[in-house]
Amino acid sequence: MQQGTLMRKVKSKSWKKQRYFKLQDDCMTIWYQSKRTGKTESAFSISDVETVREGHQSEVLQSLAEEFPPERCFTIVFYGRRGNLDLIAGSVEEAQCWVQGLRQLIDPRSFALTFALLSLTWIRDWFQKADKNKDGRMNFKEVQHLLKMMNVDMNEDHALRLFQDADKSESGTLEGEEFVFFYKALTQREEVQSLFQEFSEDGKKLTLLELVDFLRQEQLEDEGTEEMAMELIDKYEPSETARARHVLSADGFLMYLCSPEGSIFNPQHRVLWQDMNQPLCHYFISSSHNTYLIEDQICGQSSIEGYIRALKRGCRCLEVDCWDGPNGEPMVYHGHTFTSKIPFREVVSTLGKTSWGNSSSPPPLMGTSPPSSHPQSWALQGISLSPTPQELKHKILLKGKKIGRLEDTLDGPGDEMPNVSDDDNGAEAEEERRRAKVVLMDDAPIIQQGSALQKDKESLAQALSDCVIYCKNVSFRGFEEAHSHSRPSEISSLSEAKARKLIRDAGNEFVRHNAWQLTRIYPSGMRTDSSNYSPQEMWNVGCQIVALNFQTAGMEMDLCDGLFSQNGRCGYVLKPPFMRDEETLFNPSDPSSREGPSPITLTIQVISGQQLPKVANSKDGAIIDPLVRVEIHGVPADQAHQETKYIENNGFNPRWDETLQFQLHVPELALVRFVVEDYDKTSRNDFVGQFTLAFANIKPGYRHIHLLSKDGTGIPPSSLFVHIRITE
Repeated sequence: MQQGTLMRKVKSKSWKKQRYFKLQDDCMTIWYQSKRTGKTESAFSISDVETVREGHQSEVLQSLAEEFPPERCFTIVFYGRRGNLDLIAGSVEEAQCWVQGLRQLIDPRSFALTFALLSLTWIRDWFQKADKNKDGRMNFKEVQHLLKMMNVDMNEDHALRLFQDADKSESGTLEGEEFVFFYKALTQREEVQSLFQEFSEDGKKLTLLELVDFLRQEQLEDEGTEEMAMELIDKYEPSETARARHVLSADGFLMYLCSPEGSIFNPQHRVLWQDMNQPLCHYFISSSHNTYLIEDQICGQSSIEGYIRALKRGCRCLEVDCWDGPNGEPMVYHGHTFTSKIPFREVVSTLGKTSWGNSSSPPPLMGTSPPSSHPQSWALQGISLSPTPQELKHKILLKGKKIGRLEDTLDGPGDEMPNVSDDDNGAEAEEERRRAKVVLMDDAPIIQQGSALQKDKESLAQALSDCVIYCKNVSFRGFEEAHSHSRPSEISSLSEAKARKLIRDAGNEFVRHNAWQLTRIYPSGMRTDSSNYSPQEMWNVGCQIVALNFQTAGMEMDLCDGLFSQNGRCGYVLKPPFMRDEETLFNPSDPSSREGPSPITLTIQVISGQQLPKVANSKDGAIIDPLVRVEIHGVPADQAHQETKYIENNGFNPRWDETLQFQLHVPELALVRFVVEDYDKTSRNDFVGQFTLAFANIKPGYRHIHLLSKDGTGIPPSSLFVHIRITE
């Protein structure tokens, strides 16, 4: 066996160990071993890898920037909470070989290959776990242990029959292809097979016309169905003979249903599909709070990893709290707390490298100063006082205090003193006065800034003021005051408590206000554990910049990820028309105020689940009792949830076959969250997996829902199989 590629594994500036890395023959497993001892240290599956970052895109690699060039450095990022793997290759060529190779293996666009490899890897992983004596064979006792590990509580006689059918050699053990045969018998999808046979005349294949009938009648595809059917056969049919005959086998049918085309999420909405030429205030913008923190608000760690993770997650509004550090160098941390500190220069360097990704037309960020030295040049370029994401591509907007208004700046320096936000009283307002923020928006980032040393009446540096163009921070003193004296280029920040009071007392006025001016909402200062409030109630009145603690997993971040998973994950989602009209009558507390069609009915048949994960830290041999809860998050009248019964002792292939139904009065604002839990009659149910998406992105028909973990990462191959109908 070849030793593999010799690279440096890096944990800190002083900890750099040489290790041999090698991709195994299965093309799905990587192991690495010590150069000195030859002992294998660890191994991981390609399915565990979320992404690969090139260059100095980690705190550790940035600290080594002067020692190693970025072309030799890369970071492997894993799903879940597993730590990143920072590596330094011996040459640029070796680094590129690994980076490009890993990216190709994890590329979701190669679904047919990925699906097949994932299935093989899944089988191989279970075999290795259950093969206790590591002899490459599995006896019936080991198979029984395997079933427990796989969340299956099967009758012993039935398990024995499957075992004996697979034991072609009659050796009393399973090995190689025998185990694959056993696994396939175990994973037979009866519900998919019956659906296949319903449209197949001979029960063995779907002809091109039969597949077209299925797409039209069940999947409600109404355009180009014949061309679509041909493409699906070419893409997912594993048999060359069947492809040549333009027919789809049962295996190909299952692969289609498990593919992106068979997902509940409309694939046409995965790409940039919305109008990006509306004013910024007409979009919901993915926004984070205290982005630099990756733990709690009091003693937590500050890290550039917080910015990298947020940006990779599609966040366009970042926050940077700047304070004076040693030798006059500004530091970023949560002031007046015990959080750790990171140099400001490292933060802006990271933003410069990761804000735009690989996009040729990235949306704006709210962040560092604009490329032009003076805003007059922006006006000469034809950018209006209410710019659009399209106009602001590749730019960063600074949100903060400003001397004068934008119009005054375009005519010449003004003499207005900076306006210190006094939106709320007490500790939150004081904190808001002190902190410096970077808000990154889709094509033009927005940075929110504030001087940590500045007193209420002290003057603001003209150079800093000139960097603030479209997002001047102003106090909110009521909707009437704002309408009379504020400008579209200004923005107010409100605490969650202040926002809730306005929603309760003046919902329609809040919606109208947000139709022409930006509003930022931030968490209560009492949330020292970095918990989150529900963003839905803020989106219901059109608040654009709803800042959340991205480091804290839970329902709130599920909603955020669900809303912004569309539109190319650019971090901008266009608000519905009735929320972009300054004269709108819409009030979220009164659904009848929405002009448009009558309420619609969403019918969801929860059919089955596949290979659901075990609950974290569960006892050895424990098997989950799964149930599915469907939640509707939207205006108050639409808030609802229903759940199936639980299936006892089956997390491997549970069948529910239950129908849930919801009425939606304002579907344009609704998010649908699917949650799988392990039922417990004596205590709170345990979380198993979830998937959240905007109602507007739901594709009707027979669909798979590929579940995500608590922190929003994939848990392949766990999924739900459902049937969706939408009627008026």
